Amino acid sequence: MNRLRTLTKPTSAIPLLAAVLLAATWGRQISGFVVALVALVLIAAVVCAVHHAEVVAHRIGEPYGAIVLALAVTVIEVGLIVSLMLADSGNTSALARDTVFAAVMISTNGIVGLSLFLATAKHGLSVFNADGAGGGLAATITLAAMTLVLPRFTLTDTSPAFTSSQLIFAGVASVLLFGLYISTQTVRHRNFFLPLNPQGELCDEAEQGEPPTRQETQMSLGLLLVALVCVVGLAKVTAPTLEGLVVGAGIPVSFVGVVIALVVLGPETLAAARAALRGRVQTSLNLAYGSAVASIGLTIPVLAVVTAFTKQELHLGLGGTHLVLLAVTAVVGTLTVVPGRATRLQGGLHLALLASYLMLSIVP
Repeated sequence: MNRLRTLTKPTSAIPLLAAVLLAATWGRQISGFVVALVALVLIAAVVCAVHHAEVVAHRIGEPYGAIVLALAVTVIEVGLIVSLMLADSGNTSALARDTVFAAVMISTNGIVGLSLFLATAKHGLSVFNADGAGGGLAATITLAAMTLVLPRFTLTDTSPAFTSSQLIFAGVASVLLFGLYISTQTVRHRNFFLPLNPQGELCDEAEQGEPPTRQETQMSLGLLLVALVCVVGLAKVTAPTLEGLVVGAGIPVSFVGVVIALVVLGPETLAAARAALRGRVQTSLNLAYGSAVASIGLTIPVLAVVTAFTKQELHLGLGGTHLVLLAVTAVVGTLTVVPGRATRLQGGLHLALLASYLMLSIVP
C-alpha cells in the first residue's frame, strides 16, 4: 500500500508518464501539439530528476550524491552522442566536439555562475573549499586542453582531428584522469569536497535531518535513472522540430547541440541552484566541475572506440572564438576558486561568459 501511494506521487508518476510518452513518440513524426506536450513533460521530468537525486544524495552523503548525478547524466549524454553519430546520415564529425564543449561551458560558467550568484544574493559571501573546487577546475582545464585544444595544433593531421594513435592516447589519458579525480574526491581527500558553513567549517550532516530509508533510496535511484533516460530521449524526439526552427531562424545548426546540452544538464543545474540557496556552495561546485570532468573523461574514450570500429571522422579541435572563451574561462575560474570565497561579482562574471558563448553560438 505504501509503495502504491509512493508511485502515485507526482515526483514518481511523472517519470513513468515520460517513459510512456517516450515509447509512444520514439521514431515517429509528431505534430506541433505533441511537441509542445513532450516539452512540458520533459521539463517536469527534469524537476523530478532533481528531487530523486537529492534523495539519493541525502542517503549516501556528499560528495557521492553529486557523483551519482554527474555520472548518470554523462553516461546518458554519451549514449545520445553515439546514437546520433551512428544514425545521422549527414556530417556529424563535429557533433561530439560541439556537445562536449557546450557541456563544459554550461558547467563551468552556467552552473558555477548561477550557484554563486544565488548563494551570495541570499547568504552574502559564499564560502567553499578551494582545494576541492581547485582540483575540479584543474582537472577540467587539463582534460579540455588535451582533447579540445591540442587537435587544433597537431602537425600530423592538418584537420582539427587527432590521428588514430593520438586519439587512443587522448582516450586512455582522459579515462585515467577521470578515475584519479573520482578517487581523490571519494577516498583520501573526501573532506576537500564537503560543504562548508559561513565560518569555513565542515557542515554538520545532522542539519539535513533524518536520511531516507533504504527502500526509499532504491526507489528514488530507479526513478532518477528513468527520468534521466526520458529527459535525453524526449530531447532527441524534439530535436528535428527544434532543428527546423533553428534553421528557419537563420541560426547555425550546431546550436541545436547547445540546446540539447542545456536540457541534459537541467537536472544538475537545478540541483546545484537548490544546494546554493541552502548555503552548500561546495555541493554546487562538485556538481559543476564533476559534470565537466565526466563529460570529457567518459565521452572521449567511448568515441575513440566507436570511431575505431566505424571509421567515422572525428573533429575535436575548437575554433578560434571557442579557444578564447575557454582560455578566459580558465583564468576567471582560477581567480574565483583560489580564494575559497566569492561574491556576486564572481557569479556575474561567469554568467557573462556563458551569455557570450550562447550569443556567439547564435551569431558566430
